[in-house]
Amino acid sequence: MPQPAPPGPRSGLLDRLLGHRADAMAIADGTTYGELATHSAAQARLLLAGRPSLAGARIGVLVPPGPAFVQALLAIWRAGGVAVPLTPLHPAPELAHILSVSAPEMVIVDPGLAIHLDQLATPPRLDVETLLAARARGTPPGDLRSGGTPDVAPPTNAEPALMLFTSGTTGKPKGVRLSHGGIAATLDSLHQAWRWRPDDRLLHVLPLHHTHGLIVALLGALWAGATVQFAPFDATAVWKAFADVSVFMAVPTMYVRLMEVFTAAPPERQAALAAGARGLRLCTSGSAALPAELHASFAAATGQAILERYGMTEIGMALSNRYEGPRLAGSVGVPLPGVTVDVTDDDGRPVPDGQPGELRVRSPQLFIDYAGDAQATGAATDHQGRFRTGDTAIRAADGSGVVRLLGRTSVDILKSGGYKLSALEIEDVLRGHPAVADVAVVGVPDAVWGDRVTACVVARAGHTPTLEELQAFAARTLAPYKLPRALRLLATLPRNAMGKVQKSLLK
Repeated sequence: MPQPAPPGPRSGLLDRLLGHRADAMAIADGTTYGELATHSAAQARLLLAGRPSLAGARIGVLVPPGPAFVQALLAIWRAGGVAVPLTPLHPAPELAHILSVSAPEMVIVDPGLAIHLDQLATPPRLDVETLLAARARGTPPGDLRSGGTPDVAPPTNAEPALMLFTSGTTGKPKGVRLSHGGIAATLDSLHQAWRWRPDDRLLHVLPLHHTHGLIVALLGALWAGATVQFAPFDATAVWKAFADVSVFMAVPTMYVRLMEVFTAAPPERQAALAAGARGLRLCTSGSAALPAELHASFAAATGQAILERYGMTEIGMALSNRYEGPRLAGSVGVPLPGVTVDVTDDDGRPVPDGQPGELRVRSPQLFIDYAGDAQATGAATDHQGRFRTGDTAIRAADGSGVVRLLGRTSVDILKSGGYKLSALEIEDVLRGHPAVADVAVVGVPDAVWGDRVTACVVARAGHTPTLEELQAFAARTLAPYKLPRALRLLATLPRNAMGKVQKSLLK
């Protein structure tokens, strides 16, 4: 079972987030770190409503990205609660499932998003405007910031801070409890690896109910004392915003949209877009595999080599391409500071470099548990305390330690004709065909092959590729037993809010 972060006298996460220079800019709308501290203290008092502590009570947060969300998050933590970020991107049945598992005591909700809860059985709601009004009560900055009030003890590193939900690509989303200390370990590791600086400015376009948008991006910037510029994702607007920011984090689908805008622009406009991106210090991609062709095209357009990394809700961030040095397309890099990984056989024994196996992770970032699911929690780690990721990986045979993912063992590793195949490898090749706009490869049960390799293709406008054409194209690169044996043409691929293809729906 995962071990919680070691207890401490207080949350290092809160100390760091609330300890920056008061006049430094936290949110690009003009909100300073001092205002975050003062306002969240007043809001924590409102949440407490005279109680000594929320004592680990779960509080839902259905608030758009922006300072109101950040203040609500900090207020919940300062009052001793556990934040459960919600999103309008979830359809009603999934939102109902999340509320059922998390069982929040209340939901802080923006009036504009309340409609998403109206048809669901929900706990009492607290209008975010009421919470924001609490800041006008003038709580002194020292209250709840250093040592707490006499009746409010700050949370410790071992206590839960967040409940986030898994992507749900292979089954119903699980509620993952993360500790203050585990989140702090993630942020400290990324701070070292990615050279975060107080003068950084992050363009934040990701949803906040997921590890990528909430922990890696938002809290990563706030941990460093940097500035967060929130914006909805619009590819044209993002190109314009690049000139004013230093850090950008996205999922592969967003980079696809960016390159569509770039490619469609006339040469003089392309030159202007590229010039605006030259000042970026760091562009990262995560949550799904980044095609090598996309990595190359973005680098050619902007001079920015996208940094790929690997993590999960349960383990934080585990691997990253190096900030300095070559960033290898299709690779997720080497272990981050404080993390060790093994590539193992089914019995947990390390396999030689160059051979595929399951990726297992040991890290201070590990989750506390799956809420209400002791069986799944126990099965998630092995007898050595390593988290079993369920991902098949291969470590480079050259001794560099670089790891490449072959896919989710359950959906991306196909067993066809006696061979184990990587769906991601086949997809990467098929994306190079001029008629293919998007593709996902799944294994469909077959009496002869075991898994019949099936390519689900979204064709480019004006094209209708055939199976024979795709096979002939892929045969230049892939062995005959890796070629797709069936083709399905679709208008679009089903994706979740973070851009991951939901292959269970395709199958």
